[in-house]
Amino acid sequence: MSTTTAPKPAPTAPSAQPAQRLRTRGPLRPATVAKNLGALLLALLFLFPVYWMFSSALKPSSEILTKDPVFVFTPTMQNFEKATGVDNFWTYVTNSLVVTVSAVLLALLVALAASFAIARMRFRGRKGMVLAVMMAQMAPWEVMVIAMYMILRDAEMLNSLPMLTAIYFVMVLPFTIWTLRGFIAAVPVSLEEAAQIDGCTRGQAFRKVIFPLLAPGLMSTSLFGFITAWNEFAMVLILNKDKTAQTLPLWLTQFKTAFGNDWGATMAASSLFAVPVLLIFIFLQRKAVGGMTAGAVKG
Repeated sequence: MSTTTAPKPAPTAPSAQPAQRLRTRGPLRPATVAKNLGALLLALLFLFPVYWMFSSALKPSSEILTKDPVFVFTPTMQNFEKATGVDNFWTYVTNSLVVTVSAVLLALLVALAASFAIARMRFRGRKGMVLAVMMAQMAPWEVMVIAMYMILRDAEMLNSLPMLTAIYFVMVLPFTIWTLRGFIAAVPVSLEEAAQIDGCTRGQAFRKVIFPLLAPGLMSTSLFGFITAWNEFAMVLILNKDKTAQTLPLWLTQFKTAFGNDWGATMAASSLFAVPVLLIFIFLQRKAVGGMTAGAVKG
């Protein structure tokens, strides 16, 4: 006796994806509106001086020194031509770039080794070294200008770009060590140990495992060091009197006439001086901001 099985129901076609639900926002709370307005006003407060600097650089002199502010004007490049036409302008640019980049790279190289030793190794005097780094970071370097001048004068090392680079390197180094220490301490030790088990030496484990994870810290410290060395004024003013050994911050002080400051040329020079920092900050913004906050609290 044969048995018949009931036919299996045919598989149903996959149903169409449900339409996405529209998310409806509830009414804005007064506290939220107040916070947004406060943030907007604060942003405008900080951005207005930057806008005024760039706009004044593009205005003719007759529209800068007026009782009523001029917001609609015909841009002119005369102020920029006057600013870049100063004697030794390209020498100042070259000196600033060489001194700043060299100081930052040296600080990163030394800080990588020092921060790794502080974060990973246990040795006598470790806490004292950390305390010394913190004290060096908080020290006002301007109070030592006179002492540095006398030492360099006796050693006949005034007007020296390598010596200025060394001073900037020492100024940038404490913050670099302190920040990178936090990033290295945040990397699990197990990753380094696993690399050593696989046959890597300690140096290879650092180079292949830890170093790639330090990109945010390297970017944030590089940005801070670049801004610090790029804007430094007191040291180069006292130590480098020779025009061929000066940097861009001193270039900003040269736009004076018999009737006072040439504000158009001064604003154009300030705009050119700020452009490299703005470009670097825009390029490194996300990782640099995250690196400063993370490296300051970890470890």
